[in-house]
Order: sequence, then structure tokens, then C-alpha cells
Amino acid sequence: MEIPDFGIRPDLARRLSMAEQYAYLRTRLSRRRTLVTAGAVASGLLTGCSGGGARTAAPAPAPAATVSGAAVVPFGRHLAFGADPRRQLRISWQVPLAVRRPFVRVGLRPDDLGRRTGAEVRALSTPALGDAHPAVEQYYVHAALDGLRPGTTYYYGVGHEGFDPAAPDHRATIASFRTAPAAPERFVFTAFGDQGVGTEAVANNRLLLRQDPAFHLHAGDICYADDKGRGERTDLYDATRWDLFLRQTEPAARTVPWMVTTGNHDMEAWYSPDGYGGQLARFSLPDSGFDPRTAPGVYSFTYGNVGVVALDANDVSYEMRANLGVTEGRQTRWLARTLAELRAAPEVEFVVVFFHHCAYSTSTHASDGGVRAEWVPLFARHQVDLVINGHNHVYERTDAIRNGEVGRPVPAGATTDPTRDGTVYVTAGGGGRELYGFPAGAPERHEGRDPGYEPADKPVDSFRWTRSGGRRTETVAWSRVRYRGFSFLRVEAEAGAAPRLRISALAPDGTRVDHFEVRRGR
Repeated sequence: MEIPDFGIRPDLARRLSMAEQYAYLRTRLSRRRTLVTAGAVASGLLTGCSGGGARTAAPAPAPAATVSGAAVVPFGRHLAFGADPRRQLRISWQVPLAVRRPFVRVGLRPDDLGRRTGAEVRALSTPALGDAHPAVEQYYVHAALDGLRPGTTYYYGVGHEGFDPAAPDHRATIASFRTAPAAPERFVFTAFGDQGVGTEAVANNRLLLRQDPAFHLHAGDICYADDKGRGERTDLYDATRWDLFLRQTEPAARTVPWMVTTGNHDMEAWYSPDGYGGQLARFSLPDSGFDPRTAPGVYSFTYGNVGVVALDANDVSYEMRANLGVTEGRQTRWLARTLAELRAAPEVEFVVVFFHHCAYSTSTHASDGGVRAEWVPLFARHQVDLVINGHNHVYERTDAIRNGEVGRPVPAGATTDPTRDGTVYVTAGGGGRELYGFPAGAPERHEGRDPGYEPADKPVDSFRWTRSGGRRTETVAWSRVRYRGFSFLRVEAEAGAAPRLRISALAPDGTRVDHFEVRRGR
């Protein structure tokens, strides 16, 4: 694809921050291009994708031509918790054209959706970025449900003037969700990063649904509309990719809260100075003390006996520097407070943190020194039980790490105690995007179908990113399990007299790649 010349020297473009990219694009790009509706894209009329460029959302587009609401069909439903998963849920969806008075109907039975709640439309306008990508208008709709009953299954349907999900012709669009229980009990959640659009992503979603998860954690690089993801001039942006992604994900995300955070491919410079305006328009996530309007991928929530923390690692990454320091330390201070609060909460027995860039990995992007410098000491201080990353498109798991070294070996099937051994870090980047490999001399090591495939322990040569943006080589002993294949993480949390986290990695065909347990002070 021909990359348009925006008149900026490539050597300068590589050093632009996300805010500088935003200002540059707003100054240079013309928006006088042919419009393509999201509905045409989601129906399969347009399927191409490339990379792209551009948070507070852009100004709302002009109203679309008058179309009967009966002809406008919602798609791309995806759920998320509010700050209290026992009583709050957020329902989001997309419409191909502007609609009047959108709403959601909710009830305790699919044939009785008596509660009606109004919804808000967040519109995005994306300019043409080269001849291959006409300008696009997109409309995302969000409804906030509060005052729900804990541990209760609800049925819902989304609509607008002219389209009522309770009408006989639309009853097939009704879906359901379940709120978190009032008291801790056994549950399962799943996690991966780096998904994109494609057959492997769909296969992961299908197996994921069979686990009956209470929620899913997506550790960034969601759909790859920005295919390059480096914050450079050549990072062109195909907004229509989101239409395809949300339709692909809907069979899972319409019933399973899809809790996302931001990766480097989720920074889209056109919409806002920090690149998160698109994410802010497309997702509604918990407001838990860190302003979601300025960092939509930073939040926390508690489900049962597990406290979950989502972080935006673009803020601290030494490798992908377009948003390095964007919160001026506020996120790290919020993290310290949040971890302390979770550890002090009597109902929280385990703390799980997820974000995109890896603290410990040996694959293509290796380890990010910024994450290690800013956050790993906090994870150690508050004895975080599990850290989940993406970024590297593989599955890799460490031993328990304490003070930067192996605190205790954790082979497949073993049990670890964070109060004694340290924290286990998992790279779960096999969500569906093309796979990476491991360095020479670092063969795959995993449970799989052939236990004999795991060789004897030996150190691995790798590197970490430094503050200057360079690489520093290191020889590591903490890389315990390595698997080059599509996969996701399944975590089973148990409460009661012997609380534990049972963690497994599953390939899309159901093969178990890895498993281990976390127990505290037992």
C-alpha cells in the first residue's frame, strides 16, 4: 500500500510522542473524503486492513442521511463490569448509522425485559489515510446498569427508536449476563493478549466460552487497526478493522465481560493527544479512582476473592516510547495505593495484575526495563500473586521471581506461595495474531502432548530494554515454560478453607500446555 507523504522527515517521525503525532495529523490531514459506513464493513463489503495513526474523542460527525431506525441493526455487543461487579455492568454495542434514543432493556427472564435504561452514543470520525482507506464515521453506544442484584442472571436486549429487542422479530438478539456473587465462591476467568481478527482468534474465543468464564482479561493489542504500532509516520490506521473485530468477538463478549487494557497497537494518534480517544469511544470500563477519560485501560475491580488491576504499560515502556511518561507518574502512584487497598481488604485473598508489555519474557520484544523499574518493586512489596502480559506472541511462564531472581522453581504441576517464593509472570500473547519465536538455544518447553519435550534446565540468553531505548543483554534462569502456539490462560479461583488459584494454559484444540497452583501462606 502506498503511504501518503505528510511532509515530515522519517528520522523526526520516529521520535514523535503520541501528543506530537496527534497535533501533526490534525494540522495536515484533510477530511474531505468519501464516507464509508461501519455497517458496510461489518457486513463483509470491506475486509482489508492496514496500519494507521490516531483519545478525548473527535468531534461528532454530521448526522447521517435519514434512515428508518427499523433498518438499523445493532452489532458488536460487548460487556464490562463497573467498579462493583456485584451491582454494576456496562453494555456497549455499535450501530452502522446514527440512531435516535438508543436504550437497553433488562429483566430476569428473556420474555420480561421490563427495565429500560437510556444509552449514550459516542461517535468517531476518521479521515482518509491514503487512497486505500476512505473516511469512516462510526457510532458506539453505551448503557450503564447500576443497582443490580449480586449473583443474579439477567437478560438484556439493545435497541433504539424503530428497533425494539422485545419485539417478536428481534427476540433472537436477546443475550444474558451474570453479576458477581455477594460472597466469594469458586469461579473461572480467562486471559490473553494480542488477538486481532482471524480464524485463530475465533478458535480461541470458542474454547474460551466452553470454560464458562466469569470474565475475560484482554492484555492489549486488541484488534490491530494500527498495524505497525510503533508511533511512527508509517503507522497508518484502518478504523474499519474495529467493525470486523467487534463482530468477531460478539459471540463471547455479549455474555462474558470483556475487560481490556491498552497495548502499543491501541494507540491511535488521530483521535486525541494520548492516542486513546478511539478506545474511550469503543469501551466502557470501571471508574475506580483513576480517571477513565484520561486512561481508559487503568482500573481495578474485585470479583469474589480476587482483586484485579489493569494497567497501561505504554506509560512506562522503554521500548515503545510514544506515550512514555504520559501520566507523569500518576498511574504508578495510583497503583501503589490500589495494591495496598486490595491487600487490606478482608475479602481479597489473591491479587492479579494484567497489562501489555512484558516484565519478564525472552521472545521477540523480550523484557521491558521500564516495567521492571516502575512496577516490579510494587508487585514484590504487595506480594502480587499473578502478573499477566501480552506483547510477545507466545506463551511463556517464569518461575516465582523474587528480587529479580528465581525465588523458587515452579515446574508444570507445582505449587508456589507468593509470600515466600515471589511472583509468577505469564506472557499470554497467543490470542490470535501471528506467532513469534524464541531465541537460538531456547527451545520450547511445555507440558503438551509429549512431556519428554521439556529439556533439562539451562539459562537462556535474552535482553531487556533500557531507559535510552537500547537493548541490554542478559542471561536468565527464570524462563520455565515456553510454547510457540496459540493459547489462552484459564484461571480457576477457589475460596474457603484452602483458597487457591489453579492456572492452566490451553491451546485452541483443548491441549493443556502448562499448569500450576498459587497458594498463600499454607
